[in-house]
Amino acid sequence: MRVGHCTVSRGSGKLEEGKGPVRTGVTAVLPHGGNIFARPVKGAYFDLNGCGGLMGALQIREFGLVDTPIMLTNTMSMGAVADATVRYVLRHTPDAALAEDTVIPIVSECDDSHLNDARGLHVSEAHVLEAIESASQDVREGAVGAGTGMSCYDFKGGIGTSSRLVEAPGGTYAVGVMVLSNHGSREELLIEGIPVGAMLDVPNPKRVEQGSIVTVIATDAPVDARQLGRLAKRSSLGLALTGSCSHNGSGDIALAFSTANIHDRSVKGEVVTDNLLTDRDMNDLFRATVDSTSEAIINSLFKAETTEGRDGHVVPALPIEETLDILRRHGRL
Repeated sequence: MRVGHCTVSRGSGKLEEGKGPVRTGVTAVLPHGGNIFARPVKGAYFDLNGCGGLMGALQIREFGLVDTPIMLTNTMSMGAVADATVRYVLRHTPDAALAEDTVIPIVSECDDSHLNDARGLHVSEAHVLEAIESASQDVREGAVGAGTGMSCYDFKGGIGTSSRLVEAPGGTYAVGVMVLSNHGSREELLIEGIPVGAMLDVPNPKRVEQGSIVTVIATDAPVDARQLGRLAKRSSLGLALTGSCSHNGSGDIALAFSTANIHDRSVKGEVVTDNLLTDRDMNDLFRATVDSTSEAIINSLFKAETTEGRDGHVVPALPIEETLDILRRHGRL
């Protein structure tokens, strides 16, 4: 898989709708390096709390497939990102939408309006294309791409990643997690079971809303859409390990896909066969998903930087040295 970002950040001071300040962006997740529409991957999603958006969800549920880049952005820009993603797929797939297969883009979001001129609708097609076309295996974390204006446990959040290797019948498989973190309140934050958020003696500027988080889980393990749905559910346990109770207004959405058992969309009139792990052999995948989700969230905090946005709103970075000192005092380091 590959990940690309486009960060849109300009201006400062008082909000002028349509002008800024702008603190937003786009992140693209590409399940493989080929044409995803021509060669879709198995996929599933789970919404722990549905106060959020996942465009394309109905088709994922119906067919168990992910067949466009997975796009992340701010809430108000979902439409613009969806339109640009459709245009991208059409340009790269000449026969798309000429027969029975139309393009339904996969787009999810978090609300960055605390820092960003969200009503200004600043994300454009050029930003979407930059995110997709810059995608690589060298994934940047923190306040980049869709994470530019996000907050996590009242600290600066954004993009975080983590992964594990799992031994299972048939070989060694990878489980990778990427989060767009924008959830929680300071007092909830747990790291390695320690209530770090409540113990930090630093200013605690509050924002009005307390959501959301989008989690993307990728694996090369041979599992089908039903089993991927089980992985997606387990990411909620990783979220809980960092202290979240899934606030009322928090859209907590997980999307999982597997790069095993890819079939060409053009193949018709043939019986296709998938090789699958049995459910009893998935426990280590579950553990890897839980651990990677919690670690990805913490990584999003450790990699983000203090950011000032509209109307002088400032979201501070996690004070790393103070945090590490707390963890040392409690025997976690």
